[in-house]
Amino acid sequence: MMRILDFDSLSPEEFLNRDIQAEEDVSAAVDEVIAGVRERGDEALRDYTRRFDGAELRDLWVSAGEFDAARKVVDPYFMETLREAAENIRRFHQRQTHKDFILTDRAGMVMGQRWTPIERVGICVPRSPEAFPSTILMNAIPAQIAGVEDIVLVTPPRPDGTVSPEALMAAELAEVTDVFKIGGAQAVAALAYGTESVPKVDKIVGPGGVFVATAKRKVFGRTAIDMIAGPSEILVLADGKSNPKWVAADLLSQAEHDPLSSAVLVTDSRELAEAVQAEVEAQLESLPRRETARRSIEDNGKIIVTDSLDKAVEAANRIAPEHLELCVEDPFALLARIRNAGSVFLGRTTPEALGDYFAGPNHTLPTSGTARFSSPLGVDDFLKRSSFLCYDQAALSACADRIADFARREGLEGHARSALSRRGP
Repeated sequence: MMRILDFDSLSPEEFLNRDIQAEEDVSAAVDEVIAGVRERGDEALRDYTRRFDGAELRDLWVSAGEFDAARKVVDPYFMETLREAAENIRRFHQRQTHKDFILTDRAGMVMGQRWTPIERVGICVPRSPEAFPSTILMNAIPAQIAGVEDIVLVTPPRPDGTVSPEALMAAELAEVTDVFKIGGAQAVAALAYGTESVPKVDKIVGPGGVFVATAKRKVFGRTAIDMIAGPSEILVLADGKSNPKWVAADLLSQAEHDPLSSAVLVTDSRELAEAVQAEVEAQLESLPRRETARRSIEDNGKIIVTDSLDKAVEAANRIAPEHLELCVEDPFALLARIRNAGSVFLGRTTPEALGDYFAGPNHTLPTSGTARFSSPLGVDDFLKRSSFLCYDQAALSACADRIADFARREGLEGHARSALSRRGP
């Protein structure tokens, strides 16, 4: 049963303990996998796929024939859903694009900034029990909009060595370049270092369990990564007029992900707190993933009761959740006061599931309190900024003495001479 706690009596430790550092045995296992992939390439990938996924693979790459077969079996209704979702995601993320700029307002000087796409990106998509089509769309479409030339998707195969047709159709809609049937730490290692079949990428994005998160942490620096994602989180900030059935359903929508997921209700109504507590118990009985959800609710779930919505907002900002629902009379009035949240869902009829699949904003979000300093995945994650400048001799001569003086104050005579050598008469 979800615990009901009083906001004013909570210690800092009682908010959320979300340390996502891997256990020592996980870290050691990931080191072994990375070393194996570096040393044995595709052979290691086949061995790990056999061991961890129960699939015997000859080809790691998904062929054109497998895409053809997928088109024939995905039902038309779901294909239309995928198309609508892809269009919504594309429409939202197209507004994130940037423009280059050039400054030419001073004589003899040209400077500016330009954006260029990362050349090759790898996207990790977990399988539970199938590869997530929604995650494919959310990760690949922003990369495609940014202009990434090669988008490489990795996802664990099913025991029969195939990838779900729905996942392949999502990859096709998102213009993924290649799909490989590998997952876990071994997939991250393959993307970071390359193998005979899998190309080395410049950045790895996408969610995964503790082994994927640990592997991403270990290869960072050799390749870029988007974030270290922890277990899924939801915080519902609700007033006393909220429907307890809806609130309970939204809490359980995240609790069913993983026993480590956290579902939190913050409310200024003791009556609603007790009603939601009872409703969670009632809905758990018919939830297919009730054992997973119950562990999440009992280990990590909580209901925090405050004496005002002001304190409820304070609690939300302290927790900095991945998903934040504002189930209140005037959610837009509270939105301006929310500083720390991955994605905010406004109003009683905007469930978090809407953002997971369909609406358009990205569902790859900062977790574990990192919404304090990081952002949802977007087009920016697949772009690089470069600056440029050009001075003619007159413009350089006008400031060469100042450059040289600055350099000498930092003990760098070579810098000073470089600027002075070009000074005109």
